[in-house]
Amino acid sequence: MSETLQSFNPFNGEIVGEVTVTPLSAISPMVSAARKASIHWRSLSIDERATRLKKAAHSLRKNARKLGELLSQENGKPLNNGIGEVSYSGDYILQNIDEIIEALKPRNIEDDHTHSTLYYDPLGVCIAITPWNFPVSMPQWLVLPALAAGNAVILKPSEETPLSAQAYVEIMQSHLPENVLQIVHGAGEQGKALVVAEIDLIAFTGSRHTGKEILAIASQSLKRVILELGGKDPMFVLDSANIKLAAQVAAENGFENAGQACVSVERIFVDDTIADEFEHLLADKVSRIKLGPWNDPLATMGPMINERQRQIVIGHIDDAVAKGATIVCGGKDHPEKFVNPTVLSHVDTSMTIMNEETFGPVVAVHRFTNLDEAIKIANDNPYGLGASVFGKASQSEQVARRLEAGMIGINKSCFGAAGTPWVGAKQSGYGYHGSIEGHRQFTQVRVVSTSI
Repeated sequence: MSETLQSFNPFNGEIVGEVTVTPLSAISPMVSAARKASIHWRSLSIDERATRLKKAAHSLRKNARKLGELLSQENGKPLNNGIGEVSYSGDYILQNIDEIIEALKPRNIEDDHTHSTLYYDPLGVCIAITPWNFPVSMPQWLVLPALAAGNAVILKPSEETPLSAQAYVEIMQSHLPENVLQIVHGAGEQGKALVVAEIDLIAFTGSRHTGKEILAIASQSLKRVILELGGKDPMFVLDSANIKLAAQVAAENGFENAGQACVSVERIFVDDTIADEFEHLLADKVSRIKLGPWNDPLATMGPMINERQRQIVIGHIDDAVAKGATIVCGGKDHPEKFVNPTVLSHVDTSMTIMNEETFGPVVAVHRFTNLDEAIKIANDNPYGLGASVFGKASQSEQVARRLEAGMIGINKSCFGAAGTPWVGAKQSGYGYHGSIEGHRQFTQVRVVSTSI
């Protein structure tokens, strides 16, 4: 009898559905099938592959409500967010496919003696290992450029959200040749089996701990890797800041998806002269967040994905309060399955919440009187994904250039313009997503040269 993997509604614990766990014995045959399928897929022109992917995009948009309902049920996020995530995934293909095409077309370079052509050829078989917090859009970021480049892809989604990933893959498969895109269900054993298999690229989004394990295993055979490993994003609010704007962005970026996002604002460094006003404005916005299940039309925040993650977040809050932090709002009396949206003040570096990724609806406000010291504290962390600075442009730009993060926003979130990479510094990233350079990571560059 085949083993099954059940998916549970985070709000009430009810079974949403189940999938069949992929036996470890099936991994090698799946990789072989992917290798065989990649031969035909790579023989198609980039434009032919793009046409199929555009059709898949329209199918995602057409099925946004149905898939969005499924996503919200097993992930816990409000229905509008689930539908929006699926719609975004379809839109992402349509908005980025031309950039991907341009990135992967041959490029010519010439000097006085030599004409060279750079070809961006498929690697072969790529695996994508993705998390539960955005169970459709996270796979999309990895699967799309890999497929467009002519690779076959095997997706291993989180065991927390297998149904959403399965539905996504089935929609994509309806527009692709057989075995060009496959899915593996299971937990760590299946992921490790894929990493050690005869594949060419590992694209992973998830925890820093797992990323290190993958990198260690991949090094044995020098497999290529792309790792996105989370963050502990700082926000700086200078004395010249638009405090209302800073509070609004902090409320949006710190509590989106119940704080279960890699670029959530987790640490806020605020000039002491404006800290009272900032905390008051932020608490007012955060206190308006309404908790509820995925199908509550008034809910703006869902439950934590599971009790394990819930206890990690509550543990960070309790540790901070025990060491002297003050609760501005939330912080206690958490309803079952939820963590009350929380703002903490007077935090310091002795507290876990200032050092480890919390991944929940909590922001920690550190008041500073010395900007140089605050920047040093912000940088004294292994993570370096996103950051933001609020204040007059000239001063904010100087601070931004001193922050050790891959993406830094000035008077806005860390998200860059269309065409810029999603990139982490330090232990938040190994490679990156998006942009012309990012798309080329899914290829083997070959240089063919002739004499002039």
